[in-house]
Amino acid sequence: MKNSDAVLIIGANAAENHPMSFKWITHAMEHRGAKLIVVDPRFTRTAAKAHVYARLRPGTDIAFIGGIINYLLERDLVHKEYLLAYTNAAHIISDKYSFNDGLFSGYNASKRAYDRSSLAYEADAQGVPKRDHTLTHPRCVYQLLKAHFGRYDLDTVSRITGCPASDLVAVAEAFGATARPELVGSICYAMGTTQHTVGTQNVRAYAILQLLLGNIGRPGGGLNAMRGESNVQGSTDMALLFHLIPGYMRGPAPGQETLTDYLKAITPVAKDPDSVNFWKNSPKFAISLLKAWFGKAATPETDYCYSYLPKPPGNCSHIALFEAMLAGKIKGLIALGQNPAVGGPNAEKERKALDRLDWMVAVDLWETDTSVFWKRPGVDPKDIRTEVFLLPAASSIEKEGSVSNSGRWVQWRYKAVNPPGEAKSDLEILNLLYKAVRKLYASSTAVKDKPILDLTWDYGPGHEPNPHLVMQEINGRNLTTGKLLDSFAQLTDTGTTACGNWIISGVYTEAGNMAARREVADPTGLGLFTRWSWCWPLNRRILYNRCNLDAQGRPWDPSRTAISWNPVTRAWTALDVPDFVWRTPAGDVPPEKSGKSPYIMNPDGVASLFVNELRPNYGLSDGPFPEHYEPFESPVRNLMSSTEFNPATVIWPGELATKATAADYPLVATTYRVTEHWQAGAMTRNLPWLAELMPEMFVEVSHELAKERGIANGDTVELVSTRGTCLAKVCVTSRFKPFAIDGKTTHVIGMPWHYGFNGYVTGGPDKRQAYAANQLTAHIGDANTTIPEYKAFLCDLRKVK
Repeated sequence: MKNSDAVLIIGANAAENHPMSFKWITHAMEHRGAKLIVVDPRFTRTAAKAHVYARLRPGTDIAFIGGIINYLLERDLVHKEYLLAYTNAAHIISDKYSFNDGLFSGYNASKRAYDRSSLAYEADAQGVPKRDHTLTHPRCVYQLLKAHFGRYDLDTVSRITGCPASDLVAVAEAFGATARPELVGSICYAMGTTQHTVGTQNVRAYAILQLLLGNIGRPGGGLNAMRGESNVQGSTDMALLFHLIPGYMRGPAPGQETLTDYLKAITPVAKDPDSVNFWKNSPKFAISLLKAWFGKAATPETDYCYSYLPKPPGNCSHIALFEAMLAGKIKGLIALGQNPAVGGPNAEKERKALDRLDWMVAVDLWETDTSVFWKRPGVDPKDIRTEVFLLPAASSIEKEGSVSNSGRWVQWRYKAVNPPGEAKSDLEILNLLYKAVRKLYASSTAVKDKPILDLTWDYGPGHEPNPHLVMQEINGRNLTTGKLLDSFAQLTDTGTTACGNWIISGVYTEAGNMAARREVADPTGLGLFTRWSWCWPLNRRILYNRCNLDAQGRPWDPSRTAISWNPVTRAWTALDVPDFVWRTPAGDVPPEKSGKSPYIMNPDGVASLFVNELRPNYGLSDGPFPEHYEPFESPVRNLMSSTEFNPATVIWPGELATKATAADYPLVATTYRVTEHWQAGAMTRNLPWLAELMPEMFVEVSHELAKERGIANGDTVELVSTRGTCLAKVCVTSRFKPFAIDGKTTHVIGMPWHYGFNGYVTGGPDKRQAYAANQLTAHIGDANTTIPEYKAFLCDLRKVK
């Protein structure tokens, strides 16, 4: 961040919720003269430090960014050399592709899904995508992009977002200045971006903007997700998401009955001879993973135990699981360090789902709202059949292991003190649970029990497994020599290597635990600190760093590069690990070859302004370009098309019936964090000093709305949606202002989501009330990830005694 010339923070409040990132943004402002641009519905502490601040109505990021993209394209304020060399701007799209009235070609209304076959590149006889390097062909991606975003003129975008056109121009010019090769800009986002029915496409819009400006792969650039906790990055790396297995590989699906079926489905084929097509290595990653999991039982004869892996028939995300619980299809739940009774969408619905379980195990530091869901206001415990087990857990300072930050640094941390009483680490709890289950199955000869009996579990004797042995399994081992691997480049698809997660291979080698390194030297001067901890993949600190150079290998800005090509010696110098093939036994690979396919994770080798159908099972569920749709609940009609909300939104039965209208629920609501509390509040609401700092649930309202409704600072109001109610104290503030949306005044209110009904404080004085903001939010999800739409929904408020 300290290398940035401009930082655009949108959907995040870094000063309050990601302070370490903001330290380095401030450093860039003070030492480089960097411009800080903040886009947020609320004037936050981050906005207070901004050179440019713009307000937008929640749920309108695509319209806002689309307006900026259009402004830059109209004026040719883009990095053309970067676009031609490193993106699919020149690729020609099939003549079957179309877009009309908010719908892309291939949409099936009855299935609420897209057939992506029309999104193919036009190819020659050998299957190589055709390109037009003049960027004039009407079906080249660049021209399609211009046509698509040409609809996002300043007036229309202002009517949608409520942001004055002058503010849009100020943002476009301040951040658009980084199209100059010698400048670089960063976009930082968080849950304010992702928690929408178009969350994935919000991020796509930011990525398109960064590619147009040539800001990806450069120090001070990139599209940077601000993680809300220390190990959110680590949880996704280790496949906590329902549709993945470790290494960001798709999990098996119905119909993929054999390993051959599965590998064919997940391994892309690229016809372009210049493409690295890195994912062609998927068989090596998958077979090595199966060897790590099932050891000696995983052989070619047993199909490497692939049949042991579940092939779920559909969505198994958070909302889907709770809908299944409510329907009585799921009988048990293990809640490890989570508090869905407060943090889940439509929280009272999720609490009722817990009522339907036979048993639930809560693993946490304290009693959480989830662990005592049966004590919640308005419920008689005698009416709830669920048997609840509470397992006391160790906190982060009471256990040893690794943690991964936003920059993908895997850092080792040590146990500072022993946990109190009977509390145990997650690792020990899981170890005891597995060993107990395996003992129950020990004499079984049933085929269905073999996954448990064949599972490799070599983490040391005793109850508490050795975290170093776990990390070594994740790193990987040569099964012939018994040696730890140096990198994923040594993985095979022959069953001779085992690796728990290919992206992290190299973190724990025969030389030791790389995550525990603490050398503070920084020879690059860029803040890479390449011998502090270890960074996946291969300790590479900047992804796609080949794009920090032009096609001839010259840095866009020589003062900010860790990689360079010497045309005299015909050799590379690299202080970061190059993200491309740069050295072979025959010598260094020249830049004219290395620059042809720098986006090695895409089968076509270039960055995707337009997302085509090339990579199997990894395409988007909605369009190839971002398109503005209104949130599921909106106060206005969609001004871009007659398609009101994302047509591929994941909708569960019953949700349409609870969809609010502006006539009855005229206020747009959004949720956010405060510095004093953590996530769903179980940790911080039980600490008296933090509870004292922020003791009550509150709702921020503008002075204009307070006057209109006759409420004052400190009043208690009842917030009401179609899903539930929530009490809150009123905070009348200038941080919110009314929006003019298509000529209509629209009020936005905001509230923290940390409060509940259990703990040292709950969010208010009345223990008979629940103060969770998520009692108001809907069971509705993004088309691609099913992340809930917490950040834009309709409600109303009324004053109470």
